[in-house]
Formats: sequence, structure tokens, C-alpha cells
Amino acid sequence: MKEPRGPRRQRNVPTISDVAAHAGVSPMTVSRVINGETNVRDETRQKVEEAIAALNYAPNAAARTLAGGDDIRIGLLHSNPSFAYLSEFLVGSLDQASRSNVHLVVEKCDEDGGGAAAIDHLLRGRIDGVVLPPPLSDSLPILTALKERGIPVVAVATGRAPEWALSVSIDDRQAAYDMTRHLMQLGHMRIGFITGNPNQTASAERLEGYRTALKEAGLNAGADLIAEGLFTYRSGLDAAEQLLDRSDPPTAIFAANDDMAAATVAIAHRKGLDVPGDLTVCGFDDTALATTIWPELTTIRQPVIEMSRRAVELLVRTIRGGKLQEGEPQSVIADYELIRRQSDAAPRRRPTTRKPR
Repeated sequence: MKEPRGPRRQRNVPTISDVAAHAGVSPMTVSRVINGETNVRDETRQKVEEAIAALNYAPNAAARTLAGGDDIRIGLLHSNPSFAYLSEFLVGSLDQASRSNVHLVVEKCDEDGGGAAAIDHLLRGRIDGVVLPPPLSDSLPILTALKERGIPVVAVATGRAPEWALSVSIDDRQAAYDMTRHLMQLGHMRIGFITGNPNQTASAERLEGYRTALKEAGLNAGADLIAEGLFTYRSGLDAAEQLLDRSDPPTAIFAANDDMAAATVAIAHRKGLDVPGDLTVCGFDDTALATTIWPELTTIRQPVIEMSRRAVELLVRTIRGGKLQEGEPQSVIADYELIRRQSDAAPRRRPTTRKPR
């Protein structure tokens, strides 16, 4: 029978992250030294051993912790404006944390000046690693701060994760290309696009996929068909209004996420347009929102739950000092799928008659 354990890691008890920061290496490197692995340079091993001695760290206890995993705490920093996306991300993260027998600590982070405070708050709780969903996975200040503190990181849904971090993402450019090709195959010649937040790499990748598909087909991909959004429902309302108020509006609008696509459907209805009879609308992500509006959205399914599960799994394995399976990359590219529902159709072959506002 297990004896009751005392409080977890008192503040004056050094952790593997403390040793890593003191030695200027990663926690995984500290773990390798503790476990006697040979793939560590002598100079690095000496730095780690000196840090262990300086901090009076107990490596044998650490090794038991790493093996059992009972005491591992994973931080999840979030600042995503899409409630639907964040909900799915949390579901996957919590599920994998339970499977891996680790604690998940969720912390809201205000990237505009509040990032350092959120990180410090997590570290005071003795966090062993951090999962970063978008947009924080693209935040250089956040990533730099975590690296300086020697914290293992997995960046999710980013196209530019640093070499030292784990990452899980999809091919956003190819996915957007496929959706644009789908709209062209339906017969649409004027396809509008609502961009996402310019600070996120996914936004630029999706815009590039859209533009590439139109360019290959010899169709217009000019500024008159592109409106700026921020991945929020409110920004989608404004962007859709801009596109549909133009003298020659698009017959289809592809929004860079489901929130903005749902907002586009709302604006179309407000203007008396039938979706998809008068206007085709497509989104990206396939969050719960895609099937809670009418018509249900045609969209790109990004496996958010599975990606967050994989992120936690990779991070825990790194913290425990285990090795990835042979040939398994530290940058994982997940599969996506184009899901067709009721919000797309061929363009009308007759002039559109709009109902009065």
C-alpha cells in the first residue's frame, strides 16, 4: 500500500527545470545525465553534475519521478479568441494528461505585456513543460522566455516552430489550396477570402494556398477579393460586409476559420442572400461551430483534439527523458480533411435577386 505523499515539491526544493536553467541546458539533457545515458558530451555532463551539486538536487528521486510520471506538471498557456477552438484543444489536452498520468495546469496569457507574468506564475507552480496552442505558438517573446528558463515546449499549429521545440501542425497551405480548388470545381470564378490574424503563421499559409490555386487557374486573386480578419467572429462580420458590399461581390467566400465563416453566413442572411443558393461559404478547422449554425459549414477538418493529445504525449515523453520511436520526427504533421456540408453549391446561372434589407 502506498504511503501518503507530502505536499508536492516545496518551493525551496530544486527541480529538474532548475538544474537545466543553472547548467544552461534542456531538462531532457539533465534527464539523460541522471539516467546515465552515453549520448551526452563530457563538457555538458560536467555542467549538469556541477549544477546538481550546487543546487543540492536529488537525482535518484528525480529518476523515480521521471520513471513514474506521478509528479509531472504540464502547463498550457492560451490566448485564443476562438472559444470553439480552445474548447476542443482543452478536451484533447486533458484527455491525454489523464492517460499519461500527469497534471495539466491551464493558464490564460495576455500576450500584450502579460506573457512573462503568466510564465512566471506557471514556474512558481513547478511546471515541467509547456504546451502552446495558437496564437502563442507563434509568439517569439513567449518562445524566447520559455527557452531562457530551460522549459521544454511543444508549439501547436505553427509553421515556424524553433528547432529546439517540439511541434504539431498540419499543412495549412495545401489545405487552403485544396479548398480553393474545390470551389473552382463547383464553378466559382470570383472567390473571396477572409484572412486570419497577421501575427499567426497559419493565416499567411492559408492565404498563400488560396492565392496559389487561383493563380494556377488564371483567376483573379487581387486585393478586391481579400478582406482582413483576426480569426474572431466580430472581425468576420466586418470582413464579410466589405466583400459583399463591393460592386462585383464574390460568389463564394472562403474564411480562414469557422468563426469568421459563421459570421459571413450571418451577414449574408442579413443582406437577404441565400446560403448556398446565392453565396457559398466555407471555413477552416471544423470546430463544433461548423455544425451548430445553418447551413452547416463546408470546412477543412483540422484534428484539433488529436493534435493537442499528440502535443501532450510528445512533451511528457521528452520530460521523462524517454526517446521517441526510431524515425519518429519531433515536428509532427497531422492529416487534414475537406468536409463538405450544406454551405456550398455551384454559383447561380441567373442574376441574384436580393431581398430588401
